Amino acid sequence: MRELDFLGATMLQLLGGVPLTVGLTAGSVAVGAVLALLLALLRANSRPGAALVSAYVFVFRGTPLLLQIFFIYYGAGQFAFVRASVLWPFLREPWCCALLALALNDAAYASEILRGGFAAVPKGAVEAGRAVGMTRLLLLRRVVLPLAIRQALPAYGNELIAMVKSTSLASLVTLMEVTGIAYAIISETYRAIEVFLCAGAIYLVLNFALTRAVAVLEAKLGPAGT
Repeated sequence: MRELDFLGATMLQLLGGVPLTVGLTAGSVAVGAVLALLLALLRANSRPGAALVSAYVFVFRGTPLLLQIFFIYYGAGQFAFVRASVLWPFLREPWCCALLALALNDAAYASEILRGGFAAVPKGAVEAGRAVGMTRLLLLRRVVLPLAIRQALPAYGNELIAMVKSTSLASLVTLMEVTGIAYAIISETYRAIEVFLCAGAIYLVLNFALTRAVAVLEAKLGPAGT
């Protein structure tokens, strides 16, 4: 009975960190998606831009996310011009630094996913849009982008799940999301297995809900849903 009581109390404590986990995920994905779209478009329409985007993707995909979080959280304040800038109120906050690092990392991966989606757009669809007199912007909005997103959605769903799990690293910069609370409970009780089992169950539920949401969206955007 004591075990069940402990697990129940632990689960209630960990659930208190779910809003922060969900908020970090939603915020980083929203910002990352906008950046990823801009990066993918820049890469597709500018040779110098493609080189810059390739370098950006190489850096953020080639270095650990943990180092990126540490660099932004601990490193930004080392520069006097950063502390004197209007960005300092933002960069001195752990939540903002974690969100920025997660968003920049997500943008690198998502831009590659979108690049594959753009490459998979049938040339015939683009030519048909041009034949009816669509402008370049209208063609992008009505033809290219919807088809690219449809092609990229399965892979992007995996990236969303990865971002949910990546929020656990925010605990290392003092944020008390699910994993941060788990560490605090373990430091008091020394019962790591039970606490991490509860934390893992919460992440499983979050990712299951996200997987189902992506599956529903895929069904709506697929041929059967159009």
